Amino acid sequence: MAAKPKKSNMDSKKRNLIAEYNPKSVASEQYRTIRTNIQFSAIDEDIRTITVSSSSPGEGKSTTAANLAIVFAQQGKKVLLVDADMRKPTVHFTFNMMNTIGLTTVLTRQSELDKTANQTDIENLDILSSGPIPPNPSELLSSRVMNRFFDTAKNMYDLIIFDTPPVLAVTDAQVLSHQCDGTILVVRAGIADKDKVTKAKEAIVSAKAKILGVVLNDKKMKSNDEYYYYGNN
Repeated sequence: MAAKPKKSNMDSKKRNLIAEYNPKSVASEQYRTIRTNIQFSAIDEDIRTITVSSSSPGEGKSTTAANLAIVFAQQGKKVLLVDADMRKPTVHFTFNMMNTIGLTTVLTRQSELDKTANQTDIENLDILSSGPIPPNPSELLSSRVMNRFFDTAKNMYDLIIFDTPPVLAVTDAQVLSHQCDGTILVVRAGIADKDKVTKAKEAIVSAKAKILGVVLNDKKMKSNDEYYYYGNN
């Protein structure tokens, strides 16, 4: 029998996955607002693939991606959250799962998506961790096999959300944002550098990607509750 997660790990999971463990919180409601705004932005075509990134590390992109995946799954959509940060992956920690196989093993044809994605306790939500860290993440993401991955995933899921590395750190986020229907940029209040955020936006635009909006993370309300804001560019 597998050992139960340590209490500290469970506490961290509850903090990171607030949309699951505290669905009536202010933050959870804001994630649902972001979900609604994304759906309203799809006037002419459905948004099936989304990248979530930031200008720099530590702005909350992974937490945002995870909670967006949860609120879409709670709505009844079949969702796949993909850890496309193949340099410093964190999704497997967030969901307390192994990372021996994942996106990299699927892209290198060592495993199939349907046998690699992990089911979660959340109905309609599957997780594809990064898998072993490869020497060539950007090349994998821009390869032909990545195109086949998109086709396969779209046949299995209503929505695929990619957690990517920060835009200014490496080119991975630009590569993926070009392939996806839209990109969300996460900005942490009081931490993000305005010039870096501007450069990140310009990099995404130069990749001919569509920016769906910006999430302002960790902005304190007068009641000291944390909330998230979504705004179109």
